[in-house]
Amino acid sequence: MAVKVVLVYPFFRPANDNSIFRFPPLGLGYIAAALKSHDIEVKLVDCTFLKRDQAIKLIVEGQPQIVGFYCMFSMKKSAVELAETCRSQLGDCLFVVGGPLPSWSPESFLSVFDVVVVGEGEQTMVELAKSKLHGGTALSSIKGLVYRENGGEIVRTLPRTFIEDLNSLPFPARELFDNEAYQKYYQNQFGYTTTSMITSRGCPFSCDFCSRPIFGSDMRTRSVANIVDEVEAIAALGYERVWFADDCFTLNRTHLMGVCDELVRRRLGVGWECLSRVDTMDREVAASMKRSGCIRVFFGIESGNNVVLGIMNKQITTAQAQHAVEAAKAAGLQVGAFFIVGYPGENDKTVLDTIRFASKLPLDYLSFTLPYPIPGAPLYERVKGDGVAIEDWEEPKNYRLIRHKLLYASGFSEAKLKFAIAKAQAQFYGRRIFGRGGYRVLGEPLERLTDFWFERMH
Repeated sequence: MAVKVVLVYPFFRPANDNSIFRFPPLGLGYIAAALKSHDIEVKLVDCTFLKRDQAIKLIVEGQPQIVGFYCMFSMKKSAVELAETCRSQLGDCLFVVGGPLPSWSPESFLSVFDVVVVGEGEQTMVELAKSKLHGGTALSSIKGLVYRENGGEIVRTLPRTFIEDLNSLPFPARELFDNEAYQKYYQNQFGYTTTSMITSRGCPFSCDFCSRPIFGSDMRTRSVANIVDEVEAIAALGYERVWFADDCFTLNRTHLMGVCDELVRRRLGVGWECLSRVDTMDREVAASMKRSGCIRVFFGIESGNNVVLGIMNKQITTAQAQHAVEAAKAAGLQVGAFFIVGYPGENDKTVLDTIRFASKLPLDYLSFTLPYPIPGAPLYERVKGDGVAIEDWEEPKNYRLIRHKLLYASGFSEAKLKFAIAKAQAQFYGRRIFGRGGYRVLGEPLERLTDFWFERMH
């Protein structure tokens, strides 16, 4: 008897969706490709463009022997609710969950799911499917699992080592993604089509707010040819741009230059964007990126105060950030940057430092957020005693202008930090609308007045 597997991405778009990032679930795409390479029948249910009843119908219609859910900390509620509903309709089906949150806290999922996959899931899911095919009696021999024995005792099998040769993995099974829906979304929103891919796994840095429960700290990179082969495959599907979803696509300078040269050599005509660190960017790198089709680069700068950058363990300085943004702009790239306001250890002065620094940078896109204590991150460990509540957290679905949520008892109120974000955006766009002279006359007095208000808010 063949084994049928349904993979589920339990993300439902908020009613007032204002995010520019909507990408298919690459992790499930990789798992699906691994299963297919072993002749295992697989279906992928991506809930991004579905209603809840539509998703349930598609899952149940697949009549799977295994249902595998992806879960991160903002998806736990929808993952659990979907699994509970589908379990009542599927009978003898193995319910599996993996992803960042289950890998960090597997025990918290065992009241709903039969098995938790910890870490990278490609080989683990293949072995689970083969185990199901042969009666499901060999879970203890599969590495990277957490489950309950019949008596209720929690069993942790041996950890699974990381996949060292990423070239050995088949490309994500993009034929299972709803490419038409994603292309329509981006075409309607921004006038072009784009999708994501990942060229490396692991990050050697230890930012205070970041968690790495899946890929770890040792960076593994695909070959230049393998990367550009996938770009070519994406272009064949009709996409105009690629978002390189690596934690830092520009980290290895020599490898980056190789990718740029190969993109130029093949003349694919595909635009691309990526996330970068400011200490990896200079004029030569930026020029090579631009020449190979790069349109926009994003920097996670996070703060405009060097002391706070130290607290965050970013291992960068504001001077490096300024230089990187200017180098990218000089090469003709569009530049975006991300900042956090109200980080533990901040005060009114450091928040205002960040607002001033960020609003003066020659950016095309600027994003501010509140600190989010992601499970497994050092930040979470530091604030978890301050009333942090993430168990049922979901992406806000209200219609407020600033939809961030403060998840722990901070030294700042949520209202004060949202005021800071609104102030920062007003200063950023004010400088661009009024110009240097106009902002000096109109903007600077308002800036000083809102500084005064901010410092007196609770």
